[in-house]
Amino acid sequence: MGTGKRGLLMAAVTVVCAMTVLAAPGTAFAAPTPTPSGSATPDASPSPTPPPNKDLEKVRARLDRLYHDAAVATDAYNAAEEKTKKQSARIAALTKKITEGQEKLERLRNQAGASARAQYRNGGLPPTAQFLLSDDPQRFVDGAGTVLNGQRATNKLLGELTRTQQDLRDYADDASAQWKKLEVHRKAKAAAKKRIKRQISEAELLEDRLEEKEKERLAQLEADAADKAQTEWLDTGVLSDIRTKASKQGREAVEFATAQFGKPYVWGAEGPDSFDCSGLTSQAWADAGRPIPRTSQEQWKQLEHVDIEDMRPGDLIIYFDDASHVAMYAGDGRIIHAPRPGRTVTVAGAGTMPILGVVRPDA
Repeated sequence: MGTGKRGLLMAAVTVVCAMTVLAAPGTAFAAPTPTPSGSATPDASPSPTPPPNKDLEKVRARLDRLYHDAAVATDAYNAAEEKTKKQSARIAALTKKITEGQEKLERLRNQAGASARAQYRNGGLPPTAQFLLSDDPQRFVDGAGTVLNGQRATNKLLGELTRTQQDLRDYADDASAQWKKLEVHRKAKAAAKKRIKRQISEAELLEDRLEEKEKERLAQLEADAADKAQTEWLDTGVLSDIRTKASKQGREAVEFATAQFGKPYVWGAEGPDSFDCSGLTSQAWADAGRPIPRTSQEQWKQLEHVDIEDMRPGDLIIYFDDASHVAMYAGDGRIIHAPRPGRTVTVAGAGTMPILGVVRPDA
């Protein structure tokens, strides 16, 4: 075999091997066999044929699934984080109550001890015996009311002592239960965190395998799909029915969200330098003076639902059947949202994703 043919064969083998790597599980690339040109020289390596659009569409669909799964896990992480904060606060409050209860118990015990010592000094005799043995019965009668009041005070003291002891037992039991819940929520956070990292790492690896031109074409495919979805949504005539103006708090929430343009999406983040989708919406409404649930799923569950035709700027649009994404309606068919890892807070069409429904924080 001549030198030129050997060089050409080695170049072809190199390209085939490279395309085989790109076609590994988790990708959707074809591995076209390069066809050498008869005019090729020993130093020329044929360029691989870029994957057709249908293969990049598979890549896009795969990325969408991975980032959607990461969003679901992020919501689970955020929910567990919120519960962990509440449990920690509850345990701190119980710890304070236990400390205060122990101090109170010590004071009551000291008072009970003082009462017992006073009774011992009187010989521990009941009031009747003290009356019969007294040298001055009239003086005893005059002090009878004081004795009776003392007995009542002692009984009250013993009752309070018993209640305080029971309270301490209840606080301790409650704290133990809260610790168990806290551990459950911590494990849920750890599991969700692991799922998030796995999904994002797989998506990033898939994107890293693309050539620069393929990334550009993929971005164009994503933009085309978003434009198509937005156009179909607008073609329903939905905007023609939306006339409601934003409330004062709604305008403030939109202004806050707008001020975050360009800040990166980071799962679990709620500002000030980065946000996830529900971190952005919850912080925007908190800034407007109306705290709302932290996660998109809880925002969907707890906030008042409104018809799309009645939505106004500042309302939140919940996306996907599992309520895994949320955005803020900004008016004119647009939303402000933190899309996904690798993207920044931006404006998009309200109809670019499947809408589950609309909720209003300041209903």
